[in-house]
Amino acid sequence: MKRLAAALAALSLVASASAQASPTQTLPRPRPMLTLDDVRTVAPALEKYAQGTLLGDLWKRPGLAPRDRSIVTLAALIARNQAIELDHYLNLALDNGVRPREVSEIITHLAFYAGWENAMSAVPVAKEVFARRGIRADQLPAASPEPLPLDEAAEAQRAARVGEQFGAVAPGVVQYTTDVLFRDLWLRPNLAPRDRSLVTVSALIASGQVAQIPYHLNRAMDNGLTREQAAEVITHLAFYAGWPNAFSALPVAKEVFEKRPR
Repeated sequence: MKRLAAALAALSLVASASAQASPTQTLPRPRPMLTLDDVRTVAPALEKYAQGTLLGDLWKRPGLAPRDRSIVTLAALIARNQAIELDHYLNLALDNGVRPREVSEIITHLAFYAGWENAMSAVPVAKEVFARRGIRADQLPAASPEPLPLDEAAEAQRAARVGEQFGAVAPGVVQYTTDVLFRDLWLRPNLAPRDRSLVTVSALIASGQVAQIPYHLNRAMDNGLTREQAAEVITHLAFYAGWPNAFSALPVAKEVFEKRPR
């Protein structure tokens, strides 16, 4: 908690990329960071809200653990290709207990749920953070690990439903959805199913993709995300993805909550 407090107290809105390293350097230089004093020189009210509401309240709310808040924030920043703060929040996520292999899996997962280029844009930032922290290749997941067990009946039902709806429209999308996403990506073991769902739901909300939220929110709750935690995810994303995206998700979440047993 002390590390979290220290990191948040120095909230750093990451600025432009660092100057190119000299040939003799073995590690990249940390990216220049903006302090709250820097923000105050441009937007005093923004600094007030950052210091008071964001740091003093939102990140301290008990409904979602700091580790989960870090996962939600990373998913939102990567999904929206907002790399300017990514260095800071990657470091904070690692301080909050997100493991390097989980960061790697979050980026990989979001290539499919937020687009290849958004994931690729996160790679150089993560590479610098990993290098500065001495994170080695053996701390990252294998390209083809032993997969988690598959619920064959549930997957067959999902595949049949999607095939009936869209097989004649875009058979390639349907095939890749089955073969690559649900029979491969979702079975990668270095990100727990609950956390993988948390990443997916956060990215969907952050990018305004409400049509996909019901399925994935239900899946997240089946994977262990509680109703209270799901509600707090939306609250957190109001700040990191904007109020309109949060409010667009609210009626969808309300319907999901009402249809599930308490």
